Amino acid sequence: MKEFAGIIRLPFLLLAPVCVFLAAGLAYSMTGELDWGLLLLILFAAISAHIGVNALNEYQDFISGLDLQTERTPFSGGSGTLPENPHLAPLALRISISAIVFTSISGLVLIYLRGSELLLPGLSGLVLIVLYTKILNRYPLLCLLSPGLGFGIIMVGGSYFALTGTYSNEVFLVSLIPFFLVNNLLLLNQFPDVSADRKAGRRHILIQYGYKAASLVYLIFLLFAALTLIASAYLGILPLYSLSGLLLIAVGVPVYQAAANTGSNIDLLLPHMGANVGMVLLMPVLLGISLFYNSFKGVSG
Repeated sequence: MKEFAGIIRLPFLLLAPVCVFLAAGLAYSMTGELDWGLLLLILFAAISAHIGVNALNEYQDFISGLDLQTERTPFSGGSGTLPENPHLAPLALRISISAIVFTSISGLVLIYLRGSELLLPGLSGLVLIVLYTKILNRYPLLCLLSPGLGFGIIMVGGSYFALTGTYSNEVFLVSLIPFFLVNNLLLLNQFPDVSADRKAGRRHILIQYGYKAASLVYLIFLLFAALTLIASAYLGILPLYSLSGLLLIAVGVPVYQAAANTGSNIDLLLPHMGANVGMVLLMPVLLGISLFYNSFKGVSG
């Protein structure tokens, strides 16, 4: 059981449910109703997609030798499961394939139930899962933006469509908040792995432009997330008290300072990596709660 949890990187699977929760909050705020059966199917598909990409990344990083060179932390460098248990590599591959197949079947069911408009985000999500480790990590911009595209725009936007049958500019705007924050999550988690990633042939922002430039990108994305939150509240898409999320985003300021000043000093950066993970996970929860609360308040009022 411990090895299975390591292969799928169990603690990080929280990211998929919180993004679906945000989409559910948006759907309920726009329509005043939720199809709980559809929501459950969407949730299973999202978690399965996340398991698929985690297990495939774990397998490919072990096969390439990357995980044998990284300095593992609670947030980076792989789980260490396969280097410690090499015989489990085929199991990791089977888990990833099974999860991708389940995600695909769930996606086809959702397309049948809700319409072909889900085909594009669904296929885009599968492409990101399959190509992220082997291909996308070799292109700095694609590597930088892929996580946010997957969890922000595709997962939040696709889940919203599956629940409501429509897309909207308002939902796209809100999905940019997790887009920027999740991009930052993966960017910061690459800091400890620069040397090993370079040897493995990866070419992300840190390798291509260095710690200072990557830290600046982190700050810019953090500011964009804050501006998107403010704009969403100003336009009435999110309730005004969702602006309390700015307090969460403020957690990212010392994270940026630590990244810019410590660079490769992982011991100093590690507590800030933990704070960053907390911020990214809590933001969709806070926004989802604010949407549900505002909708319930409107009904009772």
